[in-house]
Amino acid sequence: MLTVSHWLYVIGVIIVVVTMVFRRNVVIPCVLFTFLIGWYYLGSVVGGVQVVFNASLVAAKGLFSIFLIIGLMVALLKSLNAVGADQLMVEPMNKLMSSPLVSYIVIIIGTTLISLFFWPTPAVPLIGALLIPPAVRAGLPPMMGAMALALAGQGMTLAGDVIIQGAPGLTAGSAGVPVEMITYRGGLLAVISGVVALILAWILNRDEIAAFTGKDIDEYLSEKEEQNKEAGDKKIDYGKGKILVWILALAMLGVIISLFAFDIKGGDASALLGGVAIMIMIFAVLLTDGIGGFDSIADYIAEGLVFAFKVMGPIIPIAGFFFLGSGETVSQILGEEAPGFLFDVGQIIADVIPPTGFLAAFGLLGLGAITGLDGSGFSGLPIVGTLAAAMAGGDANVAATLGAIGQMGCIWFGGGTLVAWSSLVAVAGITGVPVLDLVRKNLIPVLAGLVVCTVFAVMFLM
Repeated sequence: MLTVSHWLYVIGVIIVVVTMVFRRNVVIPCVLFTFLIGWYYLGSVVGGVQVVFNASLVAAKGLFSIFLIIGLMVALLKSLNAVGADQLMVEPMNKLMSSPLVSYIVIIIGTTLISLFFWPTPAVPLIGALLIPPAVRAGLPPMMGAMALALAGQGMTLAGDVIIQGAPGLTAGSAGVPVEMITYRGGLLAVISGVVALILAWILNRDEIAAFTGKDIDEYLSEKEEQNKEAGDKKIDYGKGKILVWILALAMLGVIISLFAFDIKGGDASALLGGVAIMIMIFAVLLTDGIGGFDSIADYIAEGLVFAFKVMGPIIPIAGFFFLGSGETVSQILGEEAPGFLFDVGQIIADVIPPTGFLAAFGLLGLGAITGLDGSGFSGLPIVGTLAAAMAGGDANVAATLGAIGQMGCIWFGGGTLVAWSSLVAVAGITGVPVLDLVRKNLIPVLAGLVVCTVFAVMFLM
């Protein structure tokens, strides 16, 4: 039976979604409805105020491992940047740029590899600055380079996030299922949607690629050269840089082998990656700064964590509100007898809409897409995860599949492929293309990829 608290929660969710549609941050409505639910349920204004803090505290505890791994990987990339080792990582790919198609594929592979370990946001400037000019020289239009960056990095790689596991960690935490279940399904669906989108993007733009002439190439490259002169050339220490590149490559290869050889999953996988990042960072700062590395490593870690909290920090009060909807986390906020508000509502919805059909799957995909309109991609993950668990009625497999589908909608839209006010702006800026034109170019490939992966999920994963 639904209580007043349940209806307050439902109204809160609706207002949160409407707020996202209007491209506003949802922290304020989440905090307000957390307070109102706490006030009514506990019968005390003071209790309601305490619930606001406790909900955020529970969310912060559950999500801190995600913040930490993102921060450490960004810190590692910054430590490598000190001697240009990050540039040396992608330098060999420049030599492969022999034709538009090969250049397109090289950008996709380079973006995917760097984004898997260092996240797309810091990876995009690196890949864009180093690989787009040689790709244009080989005949690839800048727009196609921008599409490759966005679709491969901020779409496919971020939607799956199988190495750092930030996105699946958020979804799994809200859905109450093991993170490896979301990681597997999300990774598979991300690859399917990404491959479809990338292939379709090439096919739909063949005429534009063929019409990209030598004059266009010269104009673009001359403009980039002027920008580089203004920015100044970065000095690369090839000796130290190559040592760090080899150490990094061997270490990451060891991580990947260990994950499969020792069946390391979920939080243990993140712990292994984070520990390796710290060890490589120590070696990097001592190699580049000597005794000064004792101080510089602290600066790199601080910068990495600042980046992580800047990107993910607003998720804490948002997740706190949606943790009230989960039967597994609400007890930590409101007490042992508290019901999972969204879980109860979801069970009623599941009685009307079968959770294993196309209606439920595309409904979660659509909800994820709507929540992605705020431009972050991550703020909607607690919503789709909690609702997926509610609709699944205790079936972990169905909850994980629905959660992964919702995750595709959140990240593909808001992560940086279809929302012009998201980090897609960075892709457009680094490649020199209009961001709204990039959105229009991405639209059909992305929607096609999401439809295909959702149909696949319904037919083979439920």
